Amino acid sequence: MAKLTKAQREWRPGMPKKRRSTKVMFASTVLLLEAFVVFFATLAVFGLRRGELPPALILGVGIGLSVVMVLACAVLSKPWGVGLGWILQIVLILTGIVEPMMFLVGGLFGLAWWYGIRTGIRIDSEAAQREREQAEWNAAHPESS
Repeated sequence: MAKLTKAQREWRPGMPKKRRSTKVMFASTVLLLEAFVVFFATLAVFGLRRGELPPALILGVGIGLSVVMVLACAVLSKPWGVGLGWILQIVLILTGIVEPMMFLVGGLFGLAWWYGIRTGIRIDSEAAQREREQAEWNAAHPESS
């Protein structure tokens, strides 16, 4: 028999489904796209700078950064998760030291990260407001529920 998650064990009939955070969804999308870009940039740097830098260092740092970006998606809902995302944005921009085009790529992803976090927070707060207003309306009109 499959092991149930905590949410599955605590579920009861009639329980409302917990809403997923739009901020977390936007941030995860940006981080996953960055992970792919970092992986392919690693391959480009490996091909262009193999004689200048040790190949193991290039591949280790690049693939390691990609993996950290993917794993960071799992902690975005924690209070420090978005801070980790900001640190990863800075690291991505700093990869421009090795490959100058990454300054531009990192800067553009940094803008996408900022916009995703800002817009996600706004959408989440609007959704919470709508849920509060709906609950108030349902309480005032029990016959329609």
